[in-house]
Amino acid sequence: MPLDAPENGAPLTDWIGRTETVAGCVPPTVATMIHATLARAGRPCPGPGDVLPALWHWYAFPPAVGMEDLGADGHPALGGFLPPVPYERRMWASGALEFHADLRVGEQIEKTSTITGVEEKTGSTGGMVFVTVAHELRGAAGLAVRETQSIVYLPIAPEFRPPPKKPGPVDSLVFDVTQPVSTALLFRYSAITFNAHRIHFDLPYAQEVEHYPGLVVHGPLQANLLMAEATAWKGRRPDRFRFRGVHPMFHDTGLTLRGVREGAHALKMCTVADAGYMGLTASADWED
Repeated sequence: MPLDAPENGAPLTDWIGRTETVAGCVPPTVATMIHATLARAGRPCPGPGDVLPALWHWYAFPPAVGMEDLGADGHPALGGFLPPVPYERRMWASGALEFHADLRVGEQIEKTSTITGVEEKTGSTGGMVFVTVAHELRGAAGLAVRETQSIVYLPIAPEFRPPPKKPGPVDSLVFDVTQPVSTALLFRYSAITFNAHRIHFDLPYAQEVEHYPGLVVHGPLQANLLMAEATAWKGRRPDRFRFRGVHPMFHDTGLTLRGVREGAHALKMCTVADAGYMGLTASADWED
């Protein structure tokens, strides 16, 4: 039976077609904080007017809602632009991006977002809802990024189920980087993104309410780390980048970034926990 919005009984599919436009930028001070949090030693920090590294547009639009508008999990309360799906857990499931022009540090950016899909499915924990949002970002040079974001809503599982071991590629790696993970890293990343989702910094909440064994490593953080390695390998950002969350990663396990070349102009990548499972998979490709 299709889910309806809890407050008025309207079908969630009524949200398809909703659009919002917001403006933002990544000022030099924020670029410095992102670099201090994510960059490997020796990589330069972009300054005013420099090209914004790929995916850093995510930090231009912090969800600055009032405290009264936060849900119990620290996320902005359901409803508004996104549909009020009546499930307790939400995650960034996947994303696909096309890069058309560079954005720059301090540049004004306009983002137009449109809900293009609301789909109900059944998984191992019961029902789930996928909401698809299409974003277009424009800067001084015009269209810069087209992005499709998939958000999944699902019930909180009564217990944590360890994932099957699947370490991803181990041969012919073009990069194999150990990434330290700590509570400080997760706190800094939450602060930069103005993300109060408690699974990233409130250990009692993560364990006792959402039944995770530890603090959850942000999916976009992992995507950023893989993008940085892909850009360093090729010497420039890719033209297209895709990623998908496979399983949550936690603060008390080591994290490895791995990449394998696919042909002359593409990479397949993943993050891997010390426990032997993949957290996030990604691909990057270049026109030439």
